[in-house]
Amino acid sequence: MTNSVAFPRSVILQALAISSTVSVFLTKTGAEDTLGQAVCPSFSCGHLQDIHNPFRLRGDPPGCGVQEYELVCSDDQAIIQVNTGRYFITNISYPDSVFWVVDASLDNSSCPIPERNQHPYIHILRSDYMFLLYMRTVKWAAFVSCSRMMKDNLIYKPVACRSTNTSFVYVLSTMQSYQVQNVEPSCGYLAMTPLGSWGPGPNDYYSTYDYEDIVKFMRDGFAFRFPFPAPEWTYPWILKTCLKNSRSDFHEQMSSSSIQNKISVIFAIDVRFLGCVKNNSLSDYTKLYWAVLVIVSAISIMKLIIVFAVLSRLVFAPLSVLIFLGYKYWKTKVVIDAVEKFLQMQLALGPTRFAYTDITAITSHFRDKLGQGGYGSVYKGVLPGDIHVAIKMLVSSMSNGEEFISEVSSIGSIHHVNVVRLVGFCSEEMRRALVYEYMPHGSLEKYIFSPEKSFSWDKLNQIALGIARGIDYLHRGCDMQILHFDIKPHNILLDSDFTPKVADFGLAKLYPRDNSFLPVSAARGTVGYIAPEMVSRSFGAISSKSDVYSFGMLLLEMAGGRRNVDPQASRSQTYYPSWVYNQLSRQEVGGISEAVGIHQVERKLCIVALWCIQMKPDDRPAMSEVLDMLEAGIDGLEMPPEPFFCGDEFAPAADSSVLSEISTFPE
Repeated sequence: MTNSVAFPRSVILQALAISSTVSVFLTKTGAEDTLGQAVCPSFSCGHLQDIHNPFRLRGDPPGCGVQEYELVCSDDQAIIQVNTGRYFITNISYPDSVFWVVDASLDNSSCPIPERNQHPYIHILRSDYMFLLYMRTVKWAAFVSCSRMMKDNLIYKPVACRSTNTSFVYVLSTMQSYQVQNVEPSCGYLAMTPLGSWGPGPNDYYSTYDYEDIVKFMRDGFAFRFPFPAPEWTYPWILKTCLKNSRSDFHEQMSSSSIQNKISVIFAIDVRFLGCVKNNSLSDYTKLYWAVLVIVSAISIMKLIIVFAVLSRLVFAPLSVLIFLGYKYWKTKVVIDAVEKFLQMQLALGPTRFAYTDITAITSHFRDKLGQGGYGSVYKGVLPGDIHVAIKMLVSSMSNGEEFISEVSSIGSIHHVNVVRLVGFCSEEMRRALVYEYMPHGSLEKYIFSPEKSFSWDKLNQIALGIARGIDYLHRGCDMQILHFDIKPHNILLDSDFTPKVADFGLAKLYPRDNSFLPVSAARGTVGYIAPEMVSRSFGAISSKSDVYSFGMLLLEMAGGRRNVDPQASRSQTYYPSWVYNQLSRQEVGGISEAVGIHQVERKLCIVALWCIQMKPDDRPAMSEVLDMLEAGIDGLEMPPEPFFCGDEFAPAADSSVLSEISTFPE
């Protein structure tokens, strides 16, 4: 079993110091002193020549160099003290602002290890200064003492010269600066040291080292950075030097970091550059720092935008497409499964199920198009035995199978002379079709609105009776009450004998026959035929009386030979049903259909229609009562109350969006 050993707080501070960039912020006083190089000449110690600012020699005047960089020259060795540790300076590079040190506590024995209390980064010296490791150091060596021997462990490298029979010393090479990962429970922490600044390169970043290699790195030492020489402080010089060091750090980190850390390196380099400018700017250069801060912040924001754009294109966009396609597939499958489940229940009820290839053959590849509807196109086809049919191809994007299920469920098992018969259907994936008996004379619409009178009044009366019988059968003659919700001339088809048949059940709904009221969500229809309660519940509840209202508007159009909805009509004209009511009430002649007199059938159709279009559903007759009124003579009919729309008050404001489109008739 393995665990991790966290180092003391002092070592954590040490790691923070080592992993940071230069943070030496000279005070203005110190800067002014260093500018006076005439009173602070350079000095030499051993092989080190021309040592100058920020270093100072012990005994120099207070204004020379920086106190924290005071050197002692002993036996031709330049010694600097960092906290409690003493270090030999082996080299100084002023162009790079770097100096190399070797731990003075290392003896000349063949088995040295660093002393923990002599580690250089235990404390931050002052708020203005930090001794910071040169960024080339990328690995660490940690020494641990274990109570038992490690066997077959490639990470733990033995330090035989320090081990005894009861204590075994090992060294681990690690890339972590805060703690050593996966330390065995029997081991304890001894010391930690950075590997030399010129030590492990990019190619052996993940390698582990034997103790002999570690000793070589320790004796070679490691590098610190120091403040830039004050005499060279100018705007361009500070920016150029910081940019150079940041670029060097960036290349080193990018070459040695794992892929996971490369993104963080890209953003960290901005912070390092900004810190470099701040820590090496005098108080006079505050404007420079803030200007650089704004520029670096803008660059960082641009980096974030670029990274987000790249991630959006390479990750988020494909992921969004996959999620969308998955959702579409799931939604399509749910619709298909619902339709298939319904069709399995319908198999025994009558209509034939056709394959899509059958539909293609029946329609001769959809050659003869009869018309176009809201839910798809209608084509003429021929079944075996020379049976002509009309095939409606549903557009899958128009609904989630609702139109298809509504028609099959409502008329799939109905056989009535005044209701169009569903011969069969097709459902393969999202391709759906409905096969009806063919109506050679098309819809009632093209006959009643013809300039020439197409039907006699007796024929119109028969057609009105047939439509009423069909609707009454839907309301009372089936196991479930079927409400059509879209009664209009376009949906009344005529067979070869001009027998009317109610068709197009795309909006139809099935309800128990004892249900008096229906949910508002069922409110749908066509403007000019839709009942007021379908628009607003303030008129009453939706029920079978809604179909009665639509039938009443249909009767008015049959009697008058004109549409109740005419978008081109002037608003100065009188509402057509109001004009009809006034004509019948005053028993004037020559009003309707430009006839010299009002025919008895015409008068009957208009009176029945006015009963049907009463504003409140409770004031309208049921469809069975409408049928009785049509079958009776004109003498037994009474004039209904004036419909709300027929008076001078037109319609409530809540419904003006719909009722304002109702056609008018010239006075």
